[in-house]
This record gives sequence, C-alpha cells and structure tokens, in this order.
Amino acid sequence: QVQLVESGGGLVQPGGSLRVSCAASGSIFSMYAMGWYRQAPGKQRELVAAITSGGSTNYADSVKGRFTISRDNAKSSVYLQMNSLKPEDTAVYYCYAHHNVLADSWGQGTQVTVSS
Repeated sequence: QVQLVESGGGLVQPGGSLRVSCAASGSIFSMYAMGWYRQAPGKQRELVAAITSGGSTNYADSVKGRFTISRDNAKSSVYLQMNSLKPEDTAVYYCYAHHNVLADSWGQGTQVTVSS
C-alpha cells in the first residue's frame, strides 16, 4: 500500500480559501486514482472530489464551482483548492488512493474548520 499524509488544514473564516495537500509514498503514484473525502461528526463520510490517473475529475454537487482537485505526478501529490468556504464545509478531510489491483490507502485526515 502507498502511505498518504495530508497537510494544510486549519481555521478559516467564511468566504476564505484553503488548500489541503496529500503526499504519497512509492514510485507508482501515477497509476492510482485519487480522491478527497470528508466527514463531519455524526455524518457519513462523503466523496468531495476525485481525479483519475488520466486527469479526469468529478465533484460533489455541493462543492462544484468552489473546489478544484489537481495532481502532480512528479511530486506524488494531490491537492484540493477550496474557495468561497462555508461553515458546512467544516469536516475532517481524508486523502484516498485507489488501484484496480493493488491495495487502496487512506490518509489520517486533516481538520478544516470554517467559522467566524
């Protein structure tokens, strides 16, 4: 399994911006589809954004137009740029790596809090 480490979480006011990052170990990062999930207390973990090995993306309706997922295969990293943040975006954000054959991996998560 690849190891994933998230960073960049923190406290931001409504309307602000934040970028969370996920660094992956290993030399086959480019073969994985990557995603960002989030989970708030008492709620199910939900997919926020995903990007395939070919660069295709999809987003949850709640974040379309505000969030952007990207990847840098040379750095074995995936990013989530979050703009126009709302209090409802408050959650622990998790990085996820998926491969059709190899084992999937989850990061430990990073807290994002949107509050005035």
